[in-house]
Amino acid sequence: MKYIKKEFNNTLEIKKSKLIAHLCPYDEFKSMMARLKEIHPKARHFVYAYRFLNEFDQIVENSSDDGEPKGTSGRPSLNVLNGAGIINTAVIIIRYFGGIKLGTGGLVKAYSDAVNLVCTEAEFFNYEKLELKNITVEYTDLGKIEYKLNNLGIKIINKEFSSNIILTLEATKEKFELLNI
Repeated sequence: MKYIKKEFNNTLEIKKSKLIAHLCPYDEFKSMMARLKEIHPKARHFVYAYRFLNEFDQIVENSSDDGEPKGTSGRPSLNVLNGAGIINTAVIIIRYFGGIKLGTGGLVKAYSDAVNLVCTEAEFFNYEKLELKNITVEYTDLGKIEYKLNNLGIKIINKEFSSNIILTLEATKEKFELLNI
């Protein structure tokens, strides 16, 4: 599975219709939708699709045709995200109608192509399930431990200083197994 960290967009023109696809991290979906509706007040449709992992590691999906014939825009857009293994990501496709009807098959192809096009522009990162772990270290061992954590790619989230040092760490389960503390 893969995800993006910032917004990407691309434009596709088919038979005078203009489809502007915006890909963004899922947590920016609502604010991006509001911003795009403000920027494009004359657009005919704001089709969207998103996929994200909930707190139980289940994939939640949703899509909307936003006035296009049922199943011709939102679902095909979602299928592109699903087929590419993209999570924690949303896509919004803005359509300016060009006066020529595309038909149901043409709409499915146009929206799928628009999402595929923006996906070719996007920079993806491999998803890794991260866990938090606390470890206690002596003051004298802090330098060695930080060096080891850095080499393993384990991130220190917090340091709490008392009689010992409590480090809050973030990494994958596999990296924690390599730590051996």
